[in-house]
Amino acid sequence: MESGRLVAVFGAYGHTGRFVVAELAARGFLPVLSGRNARALGELADGHGLEARVASVDDPASLDRALAGAVAVINCAGPFASTTGPVIEAALRARIPYLDVAAELEANLDTFAHFRERARDAGAVIVPAMAFFGGLGDLLATAAMGDWTSADEAHIAYALSNWHPTAGTRLSGAVSRERRGDFRLRYRGGQWEQRTDAAPTAEWTFPEPVGRRSVIAEFTMADVVTVPQHLAIPDVTTYMSAEAARDVAAPDTPAPTAADASGRSDQTFLVDVVVRSGGAERRATATGQDIYAITAPLVVEALDRVLTGRSKAVGVTPAGETFDAPDFLRALAPRIAFDLHPQEQTA
Repeated sequence: MESGRLVAVFGAYGHTGRFVVAELAARGFLPVLSGRNARALGELADGHGLEARVASVDDPASLDRALAGAVAVINCAGPFASTTGPVIEAALRARIPYLDVAAELEANLDTFAHFRERARDAGAVIVPAMAFFGGLGDLLATAAMGDWTSADEAHIAYALSNWHPTAGTRLSGAVSRERRGDFRLRYRGGQWEQRTDAAPTAEWTFPEPVGRRSVIAEFTMADVVTVPQHLAIPDVTTYMSAEAARDVAAPDTPAPTAADASGRSDQTFLVDVVVRSGGAERRATATGQDIYAITAPLVVEALDRVLTGRSKAVGVTPAGETFDAPDFLRALAPRIAFDLHPQEQTA
């Protein structure tokens, strides 16, 4: 294996991290496993014949050792409010690209706010939220925009057959709620708003076979951070199917369980994106299986494009700005089925 294919994975032993490690190996990269739990790292490394490097976000020297010789780092360790800053700093010191799979609003907002200028001035590539939440919706919205240079609003609706949260999802959610306090966030008129009322319910007509479903509107996810970073859309809203929202909020919902040899659960998803301008709208949809597992091909495809010069931006940039969105989505087939309706329809 060439040393030029060595990729550090921080948080490699987590639920999503394991999918990322497997995807890297399948695509010819050499994952170097990193994180603070020496026992979990050792077990994963022994099972795959890989190198483990113990590192902690409160020990910069350990992060430097973890990234030594790597061509890039993928951060899979939540809560990302604690890990993004230190791992990005280590990537900047190592002069290598950084990608993460953060879904936390506050962590992603922090990344853009704190590192945009530094990364641009250093010629560094930092791609946050390169995951199911944040990355996929942004790519779909960018593809749906087509030749439009602006739009009035973007709507990203998620229909999940269920949402059995991982321990990492629960912990990250708790950290986000602690940071927000009694507020929830939405994006209107090009600005973030803090709201104290309950998120509204609504009905959304998804493409078949899902059809019309009850959704929680203003169920604000990382896409609401990534999309406005590069698309001139002043109102961005995300929606979650009501059943999935109840699942993830309930304290007794079990963690995901494997339904096939790859470790994927039987959860299915449909992401429906509508952008509107004046009286016209454009739409893009994606369907697939397991929101955690699908993050692996998303972030590894992004990594491969960065390393092979197929990224268009430098600095802290979201997926839709960094990559050719339609081409990126096509590369994910057949694991994601993608449908774009470039012809404008009456809204």
